[in-house]
Amino acid sequence: MRVAETFGDNLIRTRKLADVSQDELAVMASVHRTEISQIERGLRVPRIDTLIKLAASLEVSADELLAGLEWKPGGTVYGRFRSADDEGGP
Repeated sequence: MRVAETFGDNLIRTRKLADVSQDELAVMASVHRTEISQIERGLRVPRIDTLIKLAASLEVSADELLAGLEWKPGGTVYGRFRSADDEGGP
């Protein structure tokens, strides 16, 4: 599962829909521009406070930035993340 990549793709999409540059988003969210770049490239997953800042700055719900990410609880096996791309999901 590619949690970081999926989140990064969602951030790029919502940022571009808002017609905001990485620099502008960084200022609006009080986050360094290099962190925005790393998140968008799937190199890191944001902390929860950063997720909230990004969503509020882009005027979207956190759900929109988390779209396509899902946790499947484990039973007798370990739980795992999956995205809509895995196993032909929803």
